[in-house]
Amino acid sequence: MTNTYVYGDLWERPQLSKRDRSLVTIAALVALGWEDQLNSHIGRGLGNGLTRDEIAEIITHLSMYAGWPAAMTASHVAVDVFDEQDKAKG
Repeated sequence: MTNTYVYGDLWERPQLSKRDRSLVTIAALVALGWEDQLNSHIGRGLGNGLTRDEIAEIITHLSMYAGWPAAMTASHVAVDVFDEQDKAKG
């Protein structure tokens, strides 16, 4: 269902760009505290055109709305994803 409906249909709808969908998805996952899904969606967001600074700003902004613990967890996940990408680039 995930591959067919979510990535095969929902993410392909023209009303939002993939970049904007990544922004919204990352924000929702930060707010919900869904660390495992956040890990993959930060990487997906980078691939869809979000910058590291934008992702950091999403997390900072949500610290006031979703709470400090959620933002701190998300920041640790983001740093891990950024580090993995840096290692992959060599």
